Amino acid sequence: MNRHRISLALLVAVLGAVAVVGCKKKEEAAPVATTPPPAMEPATAPATAPMPATAAVTSVDLGNAVGADMKVGTPATTFAPKDTIYASIGTSTSDPAASVPGKLGVKWTHVDSNQTVSEDSRDVNLTGMGNTEFHIAKPDGWPAGKYKVEVSLDGAVVQTRDFEVK
Repeated sequence: MNRHRISLALLVAVLGAVAVVGCKKKEEAAPVATTPPPAMEPATAPATAPMPATAAVTSVDLGNAVGADMKVGTPATTFAPKDTIYASIGTSTSDPAASVPGKLGVKWTHVDSNQTVSEDSRDVNLTGMGNTEFHIAKPDGWPAGKYKVEVSLDGAVVQTRDFEVK
């Protein structure tokens, strides 16, 4: 019977070892494929819409005359009472070929009395570099004193110029 017990113990030990080895094989990871994964194409950035062209006021010159190009020939900051006072507004667009709609405006103020002398605005289509002219005139003469003109583009004041009538 001793022999039978030893054989039985040996059989149980062998079966246990086989079971353990069998379990370990099942736990092992599946073999790794040696074929590289398919190459991914680089992500293409989505096409961005071009930015719309913008316009800006680049200069404001005052004088008592303008040429055919709407530019002041001789800039001035002092005027006689009976002068017509011109404001030549230089503009440019971010794309020289684009036409940019906008509204240019001027507000003329007598600073000493804090009174608005005149306001004017125009719908414009600005293209590249250009000039737009505004003016004020008073045949019986401007009161002496300090004045200013505020230039606006699309409702926002973008430049101011001070001047005097003597």
